[in-house]
Amino acid sequence: MANLSYKNKLAIASVSLGMHATHSLSEKILAASRNHFSGIEIVYSDLEAWCTIQSLPLIAGAHSIRDLCKSHNLTILSLAPFKNFEAHTSPLSTRLDTAKHWLEIAQALGATYLQVPSQFDTENCIDDEELAVKELQALADLASEFGVSIAYEAVAWGEYIATWQDSLRIIKKVNRANFGMCWDAFHVLARVWGDCTVPSGKIEGGDAALKKSLGELVEVLKGEDAEKIFYVQLSDGEFYRPPLERGHRFWVEGMDSRLVWSRNTRPFPLERQLGGYLPIAEALRAILVEGGFKGWVSFEVFDWRMREEQFMPEDAAQRGWKSWIELNKY
Repeated sequence: MANLSYKNKLAIASVSLGMHATHSLSEKILAASRNHFSGIEIVYSDLEAWCTIQSLPLIAGAHSIRDLCKSHNLTILSLAPFKNFEAHTSPLSTRLDTAKHWLEIAQALGATYLQVPSQFDTENCIDDEELAVKELQALADLASEFGVSIAYEAVAWGEYIATWQDSLRIIKKVNRANFGMCWDAFHVLARVWGDCTVPSGKIEGGDAALKKSLGELVEVLKGEDAEKIFYVQLSDGEFYRPPLERGHRFWVEGMDSRLVWSRNTRPFPLERQLGGYLPIAEALRAILVEGGFKGWVSFEVFDWRMREEQFMPEDAAQRGWKSWIELNKY
């Protein structure tokens, strides 16, 4: 194994190891294990598909996946993504029932975290931060009964919470030991630095905005709120040539451009040959070196090429490890 300057444990999301129906969860786990990963984030749909093929109920399947990961020295970092929970128009009791189902699965997996993206159901959400806080407190309290922590992630297209600073404000208001942050570099950069809809691929003033954002994060990591940064996610973002507009292959009418970008074109960091151009290495260095973050780092990649049947999870795992080696050279 390479002599690495970053000593953080490295994980990868199961969806980042293949997105075709033939790319089984068990195959992804083996690929991650063979390529030096210490952990994996289990995406619910991957588990569900694997259980269907194995003719297993979800809980039984989760136990089997936990055992498979354990036998290959992989920690299950999270179950993801539990979407559109807080400040929704549907009854809270219904959402908590759904949350209980997810938490039962997370517990069966032995997952440390349930990853919860910030609310983005535009048509069915409520602009009421105090309501959101109360409902997230209820979620955290429920999760504590299962020994699970909530990793709250500000997605770049979030309706009300779209920056990591927003999410930290919510986390502090929720004020639960098991409620903290999943800091995702793509979402941060897609808000302050990158823009797939303009020819330059970059937001005007992006360098200064990113420097300010990372400086604020470093201050958090050096202060009393450092424990609220549970883990970090990384990916790059493809440069769009031409920019995203109507007629582009990935264009979806009415969809936020950052969501389109995220779902289709997030290669591994520093995969310049695939169009990656975001300053991920600089962001990671700020977090790990200047901020001294010692926790998990996880790749969450969404690469359209992985939707093809001929793509192999082994290839993705090898790409991920190569990316980590390259990041360590900065």
